[in-house]
Amino acid sequence: MTRTTRLFQLMQALRSGTPPRTSVDLAQDLGVSARTIHRDIDALRSLGAVIDGEAGFGFTLIEDATLPPLGFTDDELEALVLGLREVELIGDPALSAAAGAALRKLQGRLPQRQSHRLSHAILAATRFDRPAAPTIEVAALRQATWDERAVEFAYTDVKGAQTFRRVNPLSIVYMDRSSVLLSWCHLRRDFRVFRLDRMSEMAVTDESFRPQRVPLLRTALERIRAERAEDCGPDA
Repeated sequence: MTRTTRLFQLMQALRSGTPPRTSVDLAQDLGVSARTIHRDIDALRSLGAVIDGEAGFGFTLIEDATLPPLGFTDDELEALVLGLREVELIGDPALSAAAGAALRKLQGRLPQRQSHRLSHAILAATRFDRPAAPTIEVAALRQATWDERAVEFAYTDVKGAQTFRRVNPLSIVYMDRSSVLLSWCHLRRDFRVFRLDRMSEMAVTDESFRPQRVPLLRTALERIRAERAEDCGPDA
């Protein structure tokens, strides 16, 4: 392995792993010694890479516009194209537009051979029946979920009954025929799922539930898995 190749692989390892990455972990990934990792970290820093940390504590790559572009294998590129095209089909309007823009940016920054491969990819995604269109501004709901702020909205159930809810939004799930919000409902004091096409009059509140989103989401998913396993039975 040439030194240039090793430096590039080290950049990839710093990007792909959960920071901070220790020199021991990085050395195992690249098949070199921890001493070599320390020398290569110094070399990358001298080339302009912004790498935080030090020996004994681990290293974190701080992305910067001056860094060389992240490379993709052909399989990784196929996966990205397929995923983004799927998002174009099932995402809310803002997310769908963002997926298309991401594809165009990706094509413009790839080497010529891979740019051609992206334009003529053999994989495609299609939906004959798209999920029902949301009746709220999903971009605002996504931001509230990231910010861990409670939201309020009117909700109409399958029987036509309407209630007013305040929930802690945990995750938005794009399913085959509908998109749903997984949340903690203040009214029911339990986890609830709401279809985005049955929500209206949504407003983001000033009530913060940080840092509860991740543990709440983990508990909700564990409950869903347990209920599914129980429904399927031991022979499923």
